[in-house]
Amino acid sequence: MQLTDNPRNRFFLILFTAVFSSLLPLKAQDPQGCFLIDFHPKTAVIPPYEDHKQMDFYPTVTITVDHSDTIAKVSKYIYGNNANPYMTQMVTEPDLLSNVSKLSPNIIRYPGGNLSSVFFWNSLNNQPPSDAPAKIADADGNLVDAGYWYGRNSDSWTLSLDNYYTMLSQTNSTGIITVNYGYARYGTGPKPAIAAAHYAADWVRYDNGRTKFWEIGNESGGPWQAGFRINMAANQDGQPEIISGALYGEHFKIFVDSMKKAAAETGHIIYIGAQLLQNDASSSSNLPDRTWNQGFFNSAGNKADFFIVHSYYTPYNENSTPAVILNSGQTETINMMEFLKSNTAAYNVDMKPLALTEWNIFAIGSKQACSYINGIHAALVLGELIMQQYGQASRWDLANGYSNGDDQGIFNNRDEPGVPNWNPRPAFFYMYYFQKFFGDHMLNSSVTGDPDIICYASSFKSGEIGLVVINKGTKNEMVRINLQDFGYGERYYMYSLTGGTDNGDFSQKVYVNDHQPDNITGGPINNIDELKAWSDVISQPVTFYSPEYSVQYVLIDHGSHIIDDISKNEVIKPKIYPNPAKDIITITSASDIDKVEIISPNGEIVKTVTSPSADNTIKTNLSLPSGIYLTRVYSKGHISVEKLIVIK
Repeated sequence: MQLTDNPRNRFFLILFTAVFSSLLPLKAQDPQGCFLIDFHPKTAVIPPYEDHKQMDFYPTVTITVDHSDTIAKVSKYIYGNNANPYMTQMVTEPDLLSNVSKLSPNIIRYPGGNLSSVFFWNSLNNQPPSDAPAKIADADGNLVDAGYWYGRNSDSWTLSLDNYYTMLSQTNSTGIITVNYGYARYGTGPKPAIAAAHYAADWVRYDNGRTKFWEIGNESGGPWQAGFRINMAANQDGQPEIISGALYGEHFKIFVDSMKKAAAETGHIIYIGAQLLQNDASSSSNLPDRTWNQGFFNSAGNKADFFIVHSYYTPYNENSTPAVILNSGQTETINMMEFLKSNTAAYNVDMKPLALTEWNIFAIGSKQACSYINGIHAALVLGELIMQQYGQASRWDLANGYSNGDDQGIFNNRDEPGVPNWNPRPAFFYMYYFQKFFGDHMLNSSVTGDPDIICYASSFKSGEIGLVVINKGTKNEMVRINLQDFGYGERYYMYSLTGGTDNGDFSQKVYVNDHQPDNITGGPINNIDELKAWSDVISQPVTFYSPEYSVQYVLIDHGSHIIDDISKNEVIKPKIYPNPAKDIITITSASDIDKVEIISPNGEIVKTVTSPSADNTIKTNLSLPSGIYLTRVYSKGHISVEKLIVIK
């Protein structure tokens, strides 16, 4: 007998279904929602290591991490990237696939960017649907060649849909697909929105459960997008010439109904996102509809499963400085989340999981995009995305075009002079080590001593703590880690990433634990999985050197060892005067001084003194240029560091 054969059982089944359904909206309000449906705790992988003695220096910065205070789960979809249809068939490029696999983005978006609005997923080359016109309107209303792209194009220079699916399988990734919303606008049939929605639904049927996450359109409110403006003479359903958020909302509902019906037919569940503005559109003169979000919410209500925003963080096409780039990583990520929260509250809709499906920097002119500074920016963005509980993010993009160093691709697209095809840019290494040493839950942490030192802390199911420590300033610091409610294990492990001296402020190189790049740009990619971490036995609070513009990735073993309070482990700080100094300095200590070293900003020892005077005092002449130095004082087995400013 089936459960529903008995009237009593049937009553309770209906009651249970009603109660369960009433709880679903509450579940949907989870900050990361659908992007945590396949959340899995992480087990830390202990890297190969070499002994690297811990620095017993007096700390200039203290980071305190509370192991018992969890902020958020970490969505594995934060580490995503974008593919595009002009980066080859990918499956024919073993070096590219190998590098993507090492990067492990977990989710890769396609067909990505503006081409989504002119992409026909099941069409052969130059064979669009019959109701797709040869010419469409541009932002000014001029009729121009449509420039369609085709999912069944087998040419070597493009990426077909089927090879996209194959690439996902070969790199152990899942997909997020952007369907062609522009077709709902410029289509010439009697009901173009319905035709475009049915066309997207056919893609869902073909996909047959391989893809959980779908986007309706790409930046459709922008004048640069196909479908922003339409040829009124060719339109048959009375659409306005220029798009609005309200119209997009009406069409969005049509797409969702068609696509989810198709998914149900194949026995699968999909999640569909809506594109929104990430900030106050009134500040963007190139966006005519300055009420896009309001119009969408009024039309579509709570129809979206998640919200989509894009950000290129820095001012458009400006020659931004390192400070502008690095400061944007946190502020813009926070501002976008806060704006959407306030926006949804103002228009009485539920806040949904937020997906940043395109991000990078707009800075140009000094090869910023290909520099290690952009790598540090990537680490800042990843950390803040997790902190602010974004559900998903896809960096733009895997490969693009060199453009004399303004290339946003994380791999070169076979066009960078003097390096191998698909050579990883510095950002690759910052993202690679971030995921390697960051756990499944973010922990609360605080920093004292220098506001330019940023820490993102995490825990692993296997017990370890993983830290990402970012020095986004121009001062070299000594960082000490204070872990609360945590039992230490035997060792800690660290990878320290720094830039080179080429190309001014924007080195095109990254050094990993002082290992040089394998090529004239990028980093030590060959055998990266075997690159040894610096490691030492833990007998005191972990302390390490954090030079200017650097990132340290730290993994700390879990065990039963308790480290005494920091204050009990610190030596008495030596005194250096005068400071700032011009010609002569005096150094005094509470115990015998064995040696003093003065270190330049680039890490070179420029002066050593080994003959103390009476009363544990050293006096020495300075013959040094103006600048900020470190003095390293060796005293009874302890090493302490203090800044020294020289002014001539």
